[in-house]
Amino acid sequence: MFRATRVPRALCAVLSAALALLAAACGKEGSPPAKGPAADELPVYQVARGFGLPASSTWSRARKRGHLVVGTKEDQPYLAEKDPATGTYSGFDVEIARMLSASLGFPPKTVRFRAIASANRETALQNGQIDYYVGTYTINANRRKLVGFAGPYYLAGQSLLVRKDEKDIHGPRDLAGRRVCSAAGSTPYRRIQTDYPKAVLVAYDTYSICVDNLLTYQVDAVTTDDAILIGYAAKAPDELKVVGRPFSREPYGIGVPHGDAALRFALDDALRAREGDGDWKKAYDATLGLSGVPAPHPPAIDRYPAS
Repeated sequence: MFRATRVPRALCAVLSAALALLAAACGKEGSPPAKGPAADELPVYQVARGFGLPASSTWSRARKRGHLVVGTKEDQPYLAEKDPATGTYSGFDVEIARMLSASLGFPPKTVRFRAIASANRETALQNGQIDYYVGTYTINANRRKLVGFAGPYYLAGQSLLVRKDEKDIHGPRDLAGRRVCSAAGSTPYRRIQTDYPKAVLVAYDTYSICVDNLLTYQVDAVTTDDAILIGYAAKAPDELKVVGRPFSREPYGIGVPHGDAALRFALDDALRAREGDGDWKKAYDATLGLSGVPAPHPPAIDRYPAS
């Protein structure tokens, strides 16, 4: 049974792109401002000159067309978010994608981003819709059967986002009988389904819809990786909070077409170099770091052999 719908003050700050015009109209004094990376404060990445990777069919096709096509999310504050007015993508994952494009010899400004839902990532890589994917993409054994992974470039953990006035949910053991929202096909969705079967799961294609439903009292919690939830909570601090400790380890990787080991190894090398020269931390500080959470140490890269 749902509680009566109440529209909180911060609702306008987190509504999805479809409600962008409404957000402009219904904001009022005291609502949290829209936060996010400032374009003029983003790092500049040096482009590798004379780079070539002919052993990678993916890289060769991109070179022929003149730009990379990178899959990502479009609704994750500080990680990967699309401005509905300009179509511009911003966030930590977006910066990782641009940074790596420079290492592959492509100017970051030429990257073309394509929003891909969680359930469609493997298909997009398999059918050539995108060259690689950077968007809170957890590396696991089942996915490695379908796609390749460079990295990881970040280590997250699954957590819970609730309304600020919620007093009974402190961790996943408190979810019995409560409506919990996550992205269809995502690792967090499957973990709740398997480990906490008494929770009432609700699935949507994007987390922004889950957050909208949380703010309007249609669900009791949103679950996904803490990095994603921190971004939403920072955008509406008077209405949302992250509770409990992370209850998983989620290594984020760069998804590549299965079998393109040359591209995977090149991305591993690029990532290691960018971590070493400080570009990785600069990308974090300019994006996800705006939430107030300091940059962690990057996880060790798992350079597994070609199959």
